[in-house]
Amino acid sequence: MDAAEPGPGVEAWQAWTPAEVAERLAGVGVPWCVVGGWSIDLFLGRTTRPHGDLEIAVARHDFAAIRRALGGVRCHAAKNGRTWPLPADTDPPEGVHQVWVLDPAADVWRVDVMLEPGDAETWRFRRDPGIVAPRAELVATTPDGIPYLRPQGALLFKATSRLPKDQHDFDLVVPRMDPPARAWLAAAVATHLGPHHPWIDALA
Repeated sequence: MDAAEPGPGVEAWQAWTPAEVAERLAGVGVPWCVVGGWSIDLFLGRTTRPHGDLEIAVARHDFAAIRRALGGVRCHAAKNGRTWPLPADTDPPEGVHQVWVLDPAADVWRVDVMLEPGDAETWRFRRDPGIVAPRAELVATTPDGIPYLRPQGALLFKATSRLPKDQHDFDLVVPRMDPPARAWLAAAVATHLGPHHPWIDALA
């Protein structure tokens, strides 16, 4: 496949595991973390449901470092159900917040890189940049060295869609969250989606 050609269909996922992507990014030198459903499972320490993809987050200005560290892959901007090639040394355009990483040998997608605001000290919610927290409070690391977004950050993203898998994650992980994390999530959901969101009472 030529780098200028489109990638495979949007269903062509054979995602790496969090451990596999962490191995590839060892020593990358910029902050990143696993997000989405996999981050819930990393917090719980077990796989609780199938995952169709793998999402990691990185500050937009650090994307080039992630791309170099992955090596031997091709990157495609992704938005609104379509993808298009992102030539080498080309930054994702403004308004594009996802880059799908293609394994050209297998012709499958391996990881979805989410481009976010914030920096090494501050985590900032991309959908409502006024919602911030110290990065050290929102990102943790597993005993084997995989960084992941804590549940309060992951669930804030999931609160908008509340798909069945999102509700599954919420119901499973909230009892394991400490009171400060639940309070932070309730306040963030109220700020972003309004005070009557159904998750807020459950977090009390």
